[in-house]
Amino acid sequence: MSESIQVLIADDHQLVRQGFAALLSVKPGFEVVGYAENGVEAIKLAQMLKPDIILMDLLMPEKNGIEATREIKEENPEVRILIITSFAEDENVYQAIKAGALGYLLKDSSPQELIQAIDDVCSGKLSLHPDIAMKLIEELNRPTEKPTIDDPLTEREVEVLKLVAKGRSNQEIADQLVVSERTVGAHVSNILSKLHLANRTQAALYALRKGFTDLTPE
Repeated sequence: MSESIQVLIADDHQLVRQGFAALLSVKPGFEVVGYAENGVEAIKLAQMLKPDIILMDLLMPEKNGIEATREIKEENPEVRILIITSFAEDENVYQAIKAGALGYLLKDSSPQELIQAIDDVCSGKLSLHPDIAMKLIEELNRPTEKPTIDDPLTEREVEVLKLVAKGRSNQEIADQLVVSERTVGAHVSNILSKLHLANRTQAALYALRKGFTDLTPE
């Protein structure tokens, strides 16, 4: 990519915002385009600036990171959101992913882990700390009101699911499988319907739980 990846930083602590900005300033290819001090401001700036990725704090005034993520993704499904927080409670982790976040990182992670997470999320890959990944798998393993049936996916749907889990877009999947983008869209819809999942991120987590993919970078 020749153009810089535009980053919006949303955190209610100035030192955290400045720290992330300083870290990204030495990383070629990234440009911090804005700062938000609360969830409402994050939503407003996301609409105005249309960044490629948002580093989103979980606990912020006025609206928290989960609510902000949900509203931003409804307005712009293509934006990548990486939750960065001090907390790893099961409910918050799962709710953030349900809201549409593609990654979840703890603030005590190393600078190298942060940069790797940003790179992964910008590439459309799920990026989770291993401890958080285990919490999500435990959450997904809990009984649900709509349990999935045994082996519900066709061979082609499993193939599509694996590519979804790798962060591929419908067009990229279509090109690889030599089918139309519309056909891929139908497969993705069927996968989500059969597995009672809300979005592609949850589908990626299902693939992780079933062993169709892992968190190892390609």
